[in-house]
Amino acid sequence: MAEEKETIPTTDWEPRIMAFVCNWCTYAGADLAGTSRMEYKPNVRIVKLPCTGRIDPLFIIKAFENGADAVLVSGCHPGDCHYTTGNYHARRRWIGFRGLMEFVGIDTRRLHFSWVSASEAIKWVDLINKVTDEVKELGPFMEYRNLKRGAEEAKP
Repeated sequence: MAEEKETIPTTDWEPRIMAFVCNWCTYAGADLAGTSRMEYKPNVRIVKLPCTGRIDPLFIIKAFENGADAVLVSGCHPGDCHYTTGNYHARRRWIGFRGLMEFVGIDTRRLHFSWVSASEAIKWVDLINKVTDEVKELGPFMEYRNLKRGAEEAKP
């Protein structure tokens, strides 16, 4: 039996990027970009966390389950964490996440991690534009959605 895969025309397709960001640095940097009227690609949806040390692998998996084509985690630069060591925890977890995400079938090119401070609006704009372009080259992330659909169809 041939496996049916959903196809999406890539001409009008725009990537959906979920960004989990630290409230104190990256969110403030993104906000500065907005208040400074800097333009960047509108493909990112931001989820503000108190600290990137709070990030959980389930957040990333749920983002892909709900249609994200890529996930970005961004927080304070090392040494600048509002909670002293949260970004060090995030960095350590990230190393483990990548292996776990690869194990569950997520292409690691769809996972991005970055440090952006509250004063780095330009860095935020460049990061979002770069991630959007890279994900656009990869195309829609249908593999995970097809797995989810298959699991739902297999339910009694």
